[in-house]
Amino acid sequence: MPRWLPRAMVLALALYACFQLGVWAFHQLIGLLLNILIAFFLALAIEPAVGRMAARGMRRGVATFLVFFGILISVVGFVVMLGSMLADQILAMVDEFPKYLDSVINWINSTFKTELSRVEVQDSVLKSDWLQQYVQNSASGVLDVSATVLGGLFKLLTIFLFSFYFAADGPRLRRALCSVLPPAKQAEVLRAWEIAVDKTGGYLYSRGLMALISGVAHFVLLEILGVPYAPALAIWVGLVSQFIPTIGTYLAGALPMLLAFTVNPWYAVWVLGFVVVYQQFENYVLQPKLTSKTVDIHPAVAFGSVIAGTALMGAVGALIAIPAVATLQAFLGAYVKRYTVADDARVQGHRRRRRQLLRRFRPAVAVRRDRPETAEPNGGLSTAD
Repeated sequence: MPRWLPRAMVLALALYACFQLGVWAFHQLIGLLLNILIAFFLALAIEPAVGRMAARGMRRGVATFLVFFGILISVVGFVVMLGSMLADQILAMVDEFPKYLDSVINWINSTFKTELSRVEVQDSVLKSDWLQQYVQNSASGVLDVSATVLGGLFKLLTIFLFSFYFAADGPRLRRALCSVLPPAKQAEVLRAWEIAVDKTGGYLYSRGLMALISGVAHFVLLEILGVPYAPALAIWVGLVSQFIPTIGTYLAGALPMLLAFTVNPWYAVWVLGFVVVYQQFENYVLQPKLTSKTVDIHPAVAFGSVIAGTALMGAVGALIAIPAVATLQAFLGAYVKRYTVADDARVQGHRRRRRQLLRRFRPAVAVRRDRPETAEPNGGLSTAD
């Protein structure tokens, strides 16, 4: 046996063991890595605001704290407004439930010639097996829900801590990263970092502006129709429609439609029509003007990036897909060599007509036919090309 064979086998086994250990560690830490990725993009989003405050003499730590404090106040205020709206609406629906039930029972009795009563229906529902089983399952799942809520709060705390450190110690982080790279690579890394900050911040700020415009427009409609809780509904529509890609508009419009239906069924139709019309106005007029200088990517590319991000990382991938693709597109655009496009009608999508093609090739055919035939040495004839 060759002397190198045992050492090669040991080396191969060691490499395989290291590979398996790396795969196991990656699967164990994938949750933490996703949280760090979200924190990094959040730090990039608030970097312009923190940088402006730091340029005016404020410490970066204090500036980052103020920005996060403003975000926290906004989120808490939105949750409180939405929670109070939903609680009041649920209480109102519970108070009106007997009237709804009586109207349904009267319609059934008059239509199907039955003799149902509300007391019999309530007793049959309360004594049903499926209701008792549902109550037991809900009681046993309280601990699971509590654990899920605590886990979500811990993830949010982790994301905010990492994003705070990324934003507050941004210069130190960039200096540490550039210290292990040669000068040529340092310039490229800093350029990529700057592009990522511009695109991520521009994406979020443009979305925030469109959310404000959408909220104001829907608030005016809901106030005209007299739908209750119009301010909270307008905030809900603005945020959900802009920060949940692709289907956010329709999810946002479902809640105002439901509340408008309780006031007047035709109001729900008006809300649906306004949501559809405003979505077209936003897609073809408002969004191109606001995002032309921030995240100017094709709608098909944006849609495909959202689908790919969702398939890879779920809701997190859907949120960061568009700024990530915009950053990659801007970074590659600086290195891809471009040429002047020829002045051809086919570039604009116009196909040449058949007469133009025949007119172009007819002189060449005529010249070919008019050439004389030459005799070859063997007596044959050939036509000169």
